[in-house]
Amino acid sequence: MDPFNGEIIKNSFTALSDEMFEAMRRTSKSPIIYEVLDFGVGITDAKGELLAMGSGIPFLLSSLETLVKGVIEKHSPAGINSGDVFISNDPYHQGAGTHLNDCGLVMPVFFEGELVAFTSVNAHWTDVGGMHPGSMTPSARELFQEGFQLPNIRLFRDGEPVQDMFDLIEANVRLPDMSMRDLWASIAALRVGERRLQEVFERYGKGDVLDAMSDLLDYSERMMLHELKSLPKGVFEAKDQIDEDGQGNGPFKIKVKVTITDDQFLVDFTGSAEQAQGPINVSPLALSSAVRCVYHAVTNHSVPANAGTFRPLEYICPEGTVFSARRPAPVSTYYEGMAHAVELVWKALAPHLPDRLTAGHMVSTCVTIISGLHPDTHNFFVYVETLPGGWGAGHDKDGVDGTGCVANGETFNIPVEVKETKFGIRVERYTFNDEQGGGGTFRGGRGMILDYKITSDFATLTTVFGRHKTPPWGLLGGQDGTCNYAKVIHPDGSEETFGRAAGINLSKGDVVRLVTGAGGGYGEPDKRPSDKVLDDIKNGYLTSDQAAKEYGVELESQ
Repeated sequence: MDPFNGEIIKNSFTALSDEMFEAMRRTSKSPIIYEVLDFGVGITDAKGELLAMGSGIPFLLSSLETLVKGVIEKHSPAGINSGDVFISNDPYHQGAGTHLNDCGLVMPVFFEGELVAFTSVNAHWTDVGGMHPGSMTPSARELFQEGFQLPNIRLFRDGEPVQDMFDLIEANVRLPDMSMRDLWASIAALRVGERRLQEVFERYGKGDVLDAMSDLLDYSERMMLHELKSLPKGVFEAKDQIDEDGQGNGPFKIKVKVTITDDQFLVDFTGSAEQAQGPINVSPLALSSAVRCVYHAVTNHSVPANAGTFRPLEYICPEGTVFSARRPAPVSTYYEGMAHAVELVWKALAPHLPDRLTAGHMVSTCVTIISGLHPDTHNFFVYVETLPGGWGAGHDKDGVDGTGCVANGETFNIPVEVKETKFGIRVERYTFNDEQGGGGTFRGGRGMILDYKITSDFATLTTVFGRHKTPPWGLLGGQDGTCNYAKVIHPDGSEETFGRAAGINLSKGDVVRLVTGAGGGYGEPDKRPSDKVLDDIKNGYLTSDQAAKEYGVELESQ
């Protein structure tokens, strides 16, 4: 194969994945998809090995592969035909491995009668049934309470839709128009990928393209083995806890041991707590994405994410823990346990990789779900969002303010105009959180405060706020950050404060206050330069009294 053509072919995989991503974003109906970008797209080879994926959620690094491999396992290559489309949201065996809200679709790609690749999409649907609107409820005790299950079922057969499947899905969601349009957006993205892949095969020939697929994976493996040589060698350990599972149980102790050699990055979660009664559990398939995420970050994130990139990575976790739950344990808020798994490895390595990892961050996605009747249209709505917060400080910089946690990746906020128009909730406050914490030579990033006023006669609220009791950790003398929490303020002045809550009844005039915490600090606070302390005062992060107390800087003396 001509080496120049080989590079063009390899880069075409990334380009077509990006085009799939744009097709999904532009044709979907749900703000959680077209604004937040809570989805992933990509292509695999005929064996289900990931070749490329578009931008989006890093926690989907394994899900596109597991979706495809689930199709191959269940239907066998002989039972897969051109024009077929398969759908699955199975968290445990033949699906994405995440939660029921993530509905994954897979399409085979044929060239000259041979199965040569697959296109794959995994997108978060706003609602898939279950106990509460939004389907991610801390009160669930089993998977069956979290929504409908699609165990890798054929949605199209030989290019024709299986209408009974469409009817079944539409009948089991609270927002059928939104969900069905998101479904068709996924199909559109698959078809874009299929068409572009076939164009690549037609232009360069089947032999060269298949060779380029294999070479891409081998090259990525060699690149990562080279990166491993630059990491510190040895065994690194850390402990932490997940505060609760949403049902009053906890804390759940978690631990990790990371072993790094010249040719292996081994992550062992043995000793972590048993699976929870509530839905903070992570399935074994989802844990794979968690370790891939942090492994990619500490090696070289500029190496494209594909199956070859992760060949030197291995992980161990005994069955039945909070990181490797058994069916039918609830997993709807798996992203909380998964984020803790990432940050646990991070915590073990941060002291040894100061140029790559910071102190602890807000870690929680702080998912908020508000549902009710729109005050103007009286249509039922379900509003789902994730919130930004503070990141930990590094050895040479302050923590980043108001950024999504490690689970959110390249996602965005839903604009205020969309919130108020589409869902009828009024945004009354959106500002940085001035609660003090995360002090250090370099301070932790600031969290956020967001106030919603309920304008409909009745609504419900579900929240999933981790790090509600245990703040982000500081490094090398840096102070811990602050906690995340939610609060309902009633018109009579009474308040309720909580972390995880399911289906709280709201009335017109209630204010929902969402607060995300500051990240941990780095280094001793008394070593922070006075000019930086003064900047913090000017920016409203500190008062003069706080500056004097925490940093020993007197405003009057400057």
